[in-house]
Amino acid sequence: MGGRFGRALTVAALAGLALGASAAGAQPAAPGPRPDQVRFRALYKELVETNTTLSAGSCTEAAQRMAAHLKAAGFADDQITLFSAPDHPKEGGLVAVLPGRDPKAKAVLLLAHLDVVEAKRADWTRDPFTLVEENGYFFARGSADDKSMAAIWTDDMVRFREANYHPRRTLKMALTCGEETTYAFNGAQWLTQNMRDLIDAEFALNEGGGGTTDGHGKLVVQEMQVGEKATQNYRIETTNPGGHSSIPIRDNAIYELADALVKVRALEFPVQMTDTTRAYFSKSGATRSDDLGRAMVAIARDPGDAAAEKVVSTDRGYHSMLRTTCVATLLEGGHANNALPQRAAANINCRIFPGHTVEETQAALVAAIGDPRLTITPVPPIRPLAVPPPLDPKVMAPAEALSAKYFPGVPVVPSMSTGATDGVFLEAAGIPTYGVPGPWGDPDGDGVHGLNERIEVKSLMVGRDYLTDLVKAYAEQ
Repeated sequence: MGGRFGRALTVAALAGLALGASAAGAQPAAPGPRPDQVRFRALYKELVETNTTLSAGSCTEAAQRMAAHLKAAGFADDQITLFSAPDHPKEGGLVAVLPGRDPKAKAVLLLAHLDVVEAKRADWTRDPFTLVEENGYFFARGSADDKSMAAIWTDDMVRFREANYHPRRTLKMALTCGEETTYAFNGAQWLTQNMRDLIDAEFALNEGGGGTTDGHGKLVVQEMQVGEKATQNYRIETTNPGGHSSIPIRDNAIYELADALVKVRALEFPVQMTDTTRAYFSKSGATRSDDLGRAMVAIARDPGDAAAEKVVSTDRGYHSMLRTTCVATLLEGGHANNALPQRAAANINCRIFPGHTVEETQAALVAAIGDPRLTITPVPPIRPLAVPPPLDPKVMAPAEALSAKYFPGVPVVPSMSTGATDGVFLEAAGIPTYGVPGPWGDPDGDGVHGLNERIEVKSLMVGRDYLTDLVKAYAEQ
């Protein structure tokens, strides 16, 4: 990216450059990473190498370690809140508060989750819980999702406090657990239900945005996530008296379930738009010169354009962004290999378009299947209604201005996530939540939730600088 970001080189690369210069006897040594980057890397490494999987780790330990950094920086005891539920002692979290100088200005909340997806050492090329740097990337479980953001927020709060920075707005940080596992204790939800005043803010900054490269090192877009779908699971189940498999009948629980799943596969929810998705398709489509780009612009102009929708939906990500989706993800059935099944069931995972309820989606499944022999029930936990935050110029403008400085020529596009973050809980509690631009990833997904998760070193370091300036810009509004 040039400028000061050219100094964000890896230790290994710097060592190689220095050795080459010495051998040549003429070239000057390359500049090393800034002292604040060296310090940040140590904090990031500590957090990444703290196992926070549900099965064997502890978010509580990670929160305590980050709290120790805050306390060492000068945060008072009453500005740090460590929390956990008695029945989930390892799934705790942390809230820190840096008071602002204007008591009338509403706070900004920095949100990140500490927990990570499970990772088996036998499946990975490297130890998933040891931070490894290779070929310009950091590899480890959580290196990107979401410990990169948790480390950046913690580091920001530490540096702000050490510098005796007094923002106009109060800055709050919440590091929580439970985002990656549906049935775990969710710290963000717990805070909205039990410590709402502690995290109260005009808006929150969260994961879900960020940049994307072309897969060859060129950054092509930065996104601001403005809204997301709500995730909800449903259980479809059918029962039958069963009997001996030697005398089969058509009235078979597995066949009934299979017929229902075929209808779920065929279920297509109607096209819908929010202000965010309309802006996304319009702006993103305008950057393309192909049929897909023209169709994106057309459907933003007229969501009822069936020809445009057909073209846009050839991209499965765009297809999902246009509507609620439901898909079968788990199956169970039968009780013996020589008996007619007495029970068969499937899990249907739905991603519900903002503004629609769990009950509405359940009714759509019932109508599509049209078989009263089956039961269709929501599977706890029941997610709240997805409430999209406003496409607010007060949020977008600083992100766009700083992007022009850090990433010249790269557009910032508002987007709606087809996945899910903890933002859904904050938004339901009245705190608009935005997934910020900054660090970027490659189009293959960087192994997030999969094997050999990674983040480009330059992405982390430059993204950190961008987000630090963005937080300050919001804090001084």
